[in-house]
Amino acid sequence: MSTQEFLAEINKRRTFAIISHPDAGKTTLTEKLLLFGGAIQMAGAVRGRKANRHATSDWMEVEKQRGISVTSSVMQFEYDDHIINLLDTPGHEDFSEDTYRVLTAVDAAVMVIDAAKGVEAQTIKLLEVCRMRNTPIITFINKLDREVKDPLELMGEIEDVLKLQCVPITWPIGMGKTFRGVFSLKDDKLVRYQAGQDRLTEEELETISGLNNPELDALYPMEMPYVRDSVELIQGATEPFSLEKFLAGQQSPVFFGSGVNNFGVQDVLDALVAWAPAPQPRATYTREVDPSEKPFSGFVFKIQANMDPRHRDRIAFFRVCSGRYQPGMKVFHTREGRDMKMGNALTFMAQDRVLMTDAVAGDIIGIYNHGQLHIGDTLTEGEKMGFTGIPNFAPEMFRSARPKDPFKAKQLQKGLQELGEEGAIQVFTGEFGNIMLGAVGFLQFEIVAQRLATEYKVDAIYESTDVSTARWLSFPDEQTKKDFEREQGPRMATDVNGNLVYLATSIYNLETTMKHWPTVTFFATREMHQQID
Repeated sequence: MSTQEFLAEINKRRTFAIISHPDAGKTTLTEKLLLFGGAIQMAGAVRGRKANRHATSDWMEVEKQRGISVTSSVMQFEYDDHIINLLDTPGHEDFSEDTYRVLTAVDAAVMVIDAAKGVEAQTIKLLEVCRMRNTPIITFINKLDREVKDPLELMGEIEDVLKLQCVPITWPIGMGKTFRGVFSLKDDKLVRYQAGQDRLTEEELETISGLNNPELDALYPMEMPYVRDSVELIQGATEPFSLEKFLAGQQSPVFFGSGVNNFGVQDVLDALVAWAPAPQPRATYTREVDPSEKPFSGFVFKIQANMDPRHRDRIAFFRVCSGRYQPGMKVFHTREGRDMKMGNALTFMAQDRVLMTDAVAGDIIGIYNHGQLHIGDTLTEGEKMGFTGIPNFAPEMFRSARPKDPFKAKQLQKGLQELGEEGAIQVFTGEFGNIMLGAVGFLQFEIVAQRLATEYKVDAIYESTDVSTARWLSFPDEQTKKDFEREQGPRMATDVNGNLVYLATSIYNLETTMKHWPTVTFFATREMHQQID
């Protein structure tokens, strides 16, 4: 393949995540984007415990039962001569670590906001993560088919709370039972809402051109005066859309619609293709890697165990940052300092997988993994480097774990080791082999217990503990390390990657220990590509 063709392939890629607070309609929007992209023929509804249909992106048994997303899904499809890599993330705050890591692997994000509830807590946190990397954000205000907040109020709330400049690209006419459609301010035409309609072609869509068209007044005499006043007000108060500001993460184009009714979804997909960036340069500890570079490189941002329960497999999700993947290629594993062969990599449609024969920067591929790959690992074609910005956060909640059946201790240890490497929970092993679980939220404990029971056939007893916080450690020399371990042995543990961790009973206990050991460094976060000590 020529250099020109190689660059053209890279420029076709659009890799983005969908973020939102729980129940804003994120997973439904994911499915509808797949529907409009032609990747699926019928979208599954996210329903309650007894539903026999579930979201395509919610493939785990626990997700089908609970009707929530608890892990990230990766889906690839073609749309408008582009390759779309779509990453659906858990909305629930208890699984925020998984979402944070996914956001390191994308070039843009779609933020879904429930029009009835406005900006919610988890949206604020996720936006802050996007802001760390200046990730461009497209906003989709969802559920206009219900009684919702005034659009002007929603726009003001996004700007005030999220400190993000909003530029409406479409504007709703009515809401709930009087929802009539959205008016494209860019194209100066109304696309009429037709309840119960599935995906319509461009020819089937009913449109009316011109905001001042008398036909609109004849159809919607009650709604149009307010719509015109709102549009005049919002256009006078906001700057025009700037692609440069959008790409810098300073401005967000806003679309209105109803994901469950497929309405306004295609506008978002078209905007992603037209405005979202192609794969961007990525920072390593030594230099910046440009996507157009010929040598292959990338990083693991997620490990998923048991995607296929029949085979007890483990898949490493890998973001390609440069070069080209080819089946059977040899790569350099930078953490372990050795070569490894990349066999048949995969691409995904949730749990459905297809062998990947070719991948370039921006693509997400799955690598069969038998424990040799961890989150944060970098693979290259020989260069010793590590991609940055893939964090592990100190957990805020802790439980001890032991098997109900003592003969299943090894089974429990293996299951927790794999779930810990996957990032589903943090696992710490004390000096006498006692196991401690660390989580961001209580729901993580419930999900891990359920997965251990269903995927590993082991039940455990989970008990409260005196640990309140944890810190990773780095020592100036070997003698200091030995002295610290001798004094603090009962409070020491190792994580799944063998890093030493200090388990504090309180912030006061932590601060006292830090003062007593001024040459020891205590880390609240850990870059996941390397050992700290």
